[in-house]
Amino acid sequence: MSLVALHRRLVDHGPRGAIERLLWWMLVPCSWLYGLIGLARYHCYRKGLFASCRPSVPVISVGNLAVGGTGKTPAVDYIVKRLLLMGHKVAVVSRGYGGGNREPVAVVSRGGGPLVPASLCGDEPYLLSQRNPDALVLVAPRRATGIRLAVEQLGAQVVVLDDGFQHLAVQRDLDIVLLDAKRPLGNKKLLPAGLLREFPSALKRADLLVLTRSEKREDPHLPIFRPLLHCRHVLAGEGRSLSGETLSLDDLFGKKCVAFAGIADPQNFFSSLSVKGLELVETVPFEDHVPYGPQELDHLEQLAQRADCLITTEKDGVKIQHHRFSIPCYQVPVSLEFMDQGPLEQRLESLFKKEI
Repeated sequence: MSLVALHRRLVDHGPRGAIERLLWWMLVPCSWLYGLIGLARYHCYRKGLFASCRPSVPVISVGNLAVGGTGKTPAVDYIVKRLLLMGHKVAVVSRGYGGGNREPVAVVSRGGGPLVPASLCGDEPYLLSQRNPDALVLVAPRRATGIRLAVEQLGAQVVVLDDGFQHLAVQRDLDIVLLDAKRPLGNKKLLPAGLLREFPSALKRADLLVLTRSEKREDPHLPIFRPLLHCRHVLAGEGRSLSGETLSLDDLFGKKCVAFAGIADPQNFFSSLSVKGLELVETVPFEDHVPYGPQELDHLEQLAQRADCLITTEKDGVKIQHHRFSIPCYQVPVSLEFMDQGPLEQRLESLFKKEI
């Protein structure tokens, strides 16, 4: 078991045995230290000791309190699509986690689809530019630099800050925080003993809280009151091969499928495929943002020898789109479906009424 997998099991299910309990109690004080440093950092920004910029256009931050697994990319995709339908020139600015960019700013898309490979910009910015060819997409370690270029040189009218809740160097007009409905606060502990990036009280900075993977309208007990929306992940009814052909998932009934995913919660993806009625003879969970080197690809090719097709997520598909397996490999899109998108729509519209 890798260290990443061991850590995930510890925070999700607790320690097993004396050695793991010892390790666990060593992590707890580190969590408090991590949280206190984050709290001190927040107050430094609040008091003006650390500089933060105010862009000249509306900024919408989409982030989370816990690391991984809340469905941030589908949420950003949903908001970008709504803003484009409203007629605005939208820019997504991301840190580009998992990419190899070393420049101050990398322009992933100028409004015509991806210009650079996923290996350079990261799988999420690439996927967002692929799903939204009319949007600008930029990767910048210092998000303020990316925003400045998007507004001053590319004419962006609104910026969506991808994974921006903890990025306090940029002021925002709408702060949206995603929480997993199954375990909104995880085990309620901060990294490294848990998955939280900040103390739960940080939610007071949010304007809207969104419960993802929410099948019921049950509101969890949270330490702070904010408008709460419910949405769920919806698996598309068709897949797209690595070469671009589409196929209804119904056509895969009765076929032996191998599903794989390198995302924060691969089991949820596998379960969704099973609910669709697909026969999964093997499921392969890789670590989040896995780069898919020869070892991973060879392993999948070996499994392909006893299957009819491979199935994966769009986020994984963008990293292997030039690879050819001995059997078809399909990527299945995931989107968000809100139970009541009215409050979100109203908040988005109000941002531009202020500009008039």
